[in-house]
Amino acid sequence: METRQDGWEHVVHGFAPIYDARSRVLVLGTLPSVKSREENFYYGHARNRFWQVLAAVFDAPVPQSVAEKKELLLSCGVALWDVVGACDIRRSADSTIRNVMANDPRPILAAAPIRAIYTNGAKAFELYRKHLLPLTGIEAVRLPSTSPANAACGTEALVAAWRVLRRE
Repeated sequence: METRQDGWEHVVHGFAPIYDARSRVLVLGTLPSVKSREENFYYGHARNRFWQVLAAVFDAPVPQSVAEKKELLLSCGVALWDVVGACDIRRSADSTIRNVMANDPRPILAAAPIRAIYTNGAKAFELYRKHLLPLTGIEAVRLPSTSPANAACGTEALVAAWRVLRRE
């Protein structure tokens, strides 16, 4: 991955989806951030509140290692992946995503008893509706983004909104 002189880079999603036969909900983000790509796992930026929110929703300790993060997801019935399989982007700015090649969630839906699909933020929701809804036929529910860019939404409000995952 090389950043071009104009600041754009072509990014190919490098992580496998996380799911198993216990997964009841599928949470989709947009694309791993620069920091997540460096760490080679989802939501790696220290200021992204995803792991903090998920732990609070399921009354669990905040996971630190990749193994702990995977265990939290799977033990709580949460599958995790991203809408975007590849795109052009500037740094980690979702607003700059273009030339999208979407991931195909149908193998997850075939292998796990997914009851609902949720997106982490507005851009993931928009991209899901455009690229994946025609494949799945399943409407997604937009949750507020856990990104530090969504500073207007405090952690308590995020936890309250994300509690919907427990109902599935």
